[in-house]
Amino acid sequence: MTTPAGLRLPPDADAPLEVMAAGRFVELRRRGHWEYAARVGGLGAAFILAVTAAEEIVLVEQYRVPVGRRVIELPAGVVGDHPEDAGEGAATAAQRELEEETGYRGRRVRHLVHGPTAPGLCAETLDLFEITDLEHVGAGGGADDDEDITVHVVKILDAPAWLRQAEARGLMVDPRVYAGLWFAEHREH
Repeated sequence: MTTPAGLRLPPDADAPLEVMAAGRFVELRRRGHWEYAARVGGLGAAFILAVTAAEEIVLVEQYRVPVGRRVIELPAGVVGDHPEDAGEGAATAAQRELEEETGYRGRRVRHLVHGPTAPGLCAETLDLFEITDLEHVGAGGGADDDEDITVHVVKILDAPAWLRQAEARGLMVDPRVYAGLWFAEHREH
């Protein structure tokens, strides 16, 4: 099988799709010999690079059951995952999640990149947004009852050392934080 651009695809690309198991938020799917997860009811994920006027990056820390540890992450969330958010775009979800998780609201939103979150494991895609011109409007900490989020505001220049210290204390750091720092250091002003 080939694509319209003439690229050869593996035999599994057009194999029948089988839903092996379905939960409230995730399905386990099989296509040919590939098994992977797919989000139920969401349209992808929005990740946020939030930068203050003082050249600080806004990060979140929360316990993640799949890895059994607290993780330092960029603020993020699922696009359109609640009935009241149905039909929202990724940029709107990014603004909503930033305020829910961190208590910050931004006036400037710029799309940075779109791509897969973990292409060998799941079907989800993400959009990374830079949000600036921030105003602190609330406590943050998450809107869902099961969220226990700690907000960290760290100078961009100090962030690599701060992240190493967090790892030394036993926290994990999502590698997307480092991608966010790269964009922060190379952004347009």
